[in-house]
Amino acid sequence: MPFAAAGLALAACSPAPAPPADPASLSPKDAHLAELYDGACKACHAAAGSGAPLVQDKAAWAPRWKQGEDVLLDHVVQGYKGMPALGQCAACTPDDFKGLIRFLAGHEGKTR
Repeated sequence: MPFAAAGLALAACSPAPAPPADPASLSPKDAHLAELYDGACKACHAAAGSGAPLVQDKAAWAPRWKQGEDVLLDHVVQGYKGMPALGQCAACTPDDFKGLIRFLAGHEGKTR
């Protein structure tokens, strides 16, 4: 039994998982995307209660991400449910949207 007690003691010393970041404090690493995000996406995706999935909220984005980037891109461009067409970013290119989607979904810098 001494081993079990030692194991419990060590488990108690394990660092707690880091709390999720405050959505309002998150921004894309790329300066161009950060500017677009601040001007078009942040108002909804960093505000709890807006109806938009919060930036990098794994539980909210996982089922959306499973639909595939093409579907998500189409939702942004065409508008979907409460999201306006083009996500209020008329200056965004398809590549900008893809980068923003990846950032929002917590897949920044990754490609499929």
